[in-house]
Amino acid sequence: MEEAAKNHKKIAQNIRDLVVNPFSRWCEAHESRVQDSQDQLQGRIKSHDRQAEQVKKLRSNYFNKCRLVEDIEEENKLAFQDPETSPQAGIPEIKVNSEQEPEPEPEDESFEIGDETYQTEQVKKILAHMLGNIKIGETKVPILGTYLNTSAGSDIVEYLQKNMNTSSVSYAERIGQDLVSNGFLRLVGNVGNNFANSSKLFYQWRPKSFQLAGVPERKAPLGRSFSLPTGPGSEAADSPVVGAVSEYLEKWNVLNTQNPNETPAQRMRREAREADEKYKAGVRKLDLMRCELEEAIYAHLKFLERCELDRLKAIKTVVLDFSGTMGNVIPSLQATVDNMMLYQETVQPLGDLRYLLENYRTGTFIPKVVTYENYYNKVDEQIFGVDLEARARADKKRVPIMVTTILTYLDHHYPDLEGDEARRGVWLVDVPLSQTHKLREKVNHGKPPSMDALSEFDIPTVASLLKLYLRELPGECGRRRRERECV
Repeated sequence: MEEAAKNHKKIAQNIRDLVVNPFSRWCEAHESRVQDSQDQLQGRIKSHDRQAEQVKKLRSNYFNKCRLVEDIEEENKLAFQDPETSPQAGIPEIKVNSEQEPEPEPEDESFEIGDETYQTEQVKKILAHMLGNIKIGETKVPILGTYLNTSAGSDIVEYLQKNMNTSSVSYAERIGQDLVSNGFLRLVGNVGNNFANSSKLFYQWRPKSFQLAGVPERKAPLGRSFSLPTGPGSEAADSPVVGAVSEYLEKWNVLNTQNPNETPAQRMRREAREADEKYKAGVRKLDLMRCELEEAIYAHLKFLERCELDRLKAIKTVVLDFSGTMGNVIPSLQATVDNMMLYQETVQPLGDLRYLLENYRTGTFIPKVVTYENYYNKVDEQIFGVDLEARARADKKRVPIMVTTILTYLDHHYPDLEGDEARRGVWLVDVPLSQTHKLREKVNHGKPPSMDALSEFDIPTVASLLKLYLRELPGECGRRRRERECV
């Protein structure tokens, strides 16, 4: 019993010195490594999220500035149509007339609507009938406010089909687009000024429509006082935009401004351009941070892969050391040692790591590109992340120039490779994401990529650039591409 006690004590000491203490130190270091990598990644994610919020604010500010520029231009057109009747500078004079002076008759003008040409009197009757029969209400737009005298695109198309004998919905949409082009309607709450048969797109009847039709226009109550001059029939007194302009003029200090000869309209246009530049710079910075974040995620996941492989190897070593401390001292426990040897053989690091990746993976690589949204629907600033049809229209090709250029470059360099296996291998090489992003930065400028830029990188990197371009396509195109990769 004393010998057995000594053997037990020796076994316990060996386990403590050779197994428990070294493995405890390794566990603490392993936990520290994983936690540090996780903290660094979380820091990058927070920085990316802050920049994304900043880009949203810059985009909202840019759209508001453009909206104000459009509104003040329209107000200027309406407020200063007749210089002879505009109020003169000096002491304001208030006149009370028992009878309102008749408005001047509009000049006889022809309008092309659909396939027909109408005179002013015909258009007057058509507009009066439309304003009396089409549903007109209010439309609330986030940030921009509430628009009065609006109608849904579907309601306008329905009226045109019933009353103007339109043969198809496309022809009715063309008539609606002509109404927009002639200044009778405008799209609210969306970028551009296209007409479509949709119950979600709303169009505002412009003051020109009510003036020509002789129908009273519903106007918003004035929310602030201002001193801008208004003439008969002017819309300036009822527009909230004029209140914003007058508020700006009250705070305008001529002596301290950098542009002393600048008018309010010029000031707003300049601010819109400045907001556009800030928004572009914010999107570029966000796109760069997104690329860096994706590289950090890749590096973090590969580091965790190595950590998991090291952990499995450490467990295998611990089991082997534990069995050795017992097998060297007590031959009677040989059966237990044999079982331990069997158990440690069942730990297969590479196989277990593959099982972990196959059963707990979160999905394929799906980059989310934050693109620069131009107020006038231009896509000349970038290539990646832009809708496929929009990019093809901008390139004036059925297929974007980016795709054809890369495929042409690969066709020219396929003869340099030996055999079909080498050519297929070009598409199977695991190219580092940072290398692909470096090439992406060189060609993501809205212009056709040059062969010289592609020749600076190897063929697998160029092929990886095409795969990244397809992955970053928005909407249905990108989803189908990723589904084909999964299959």
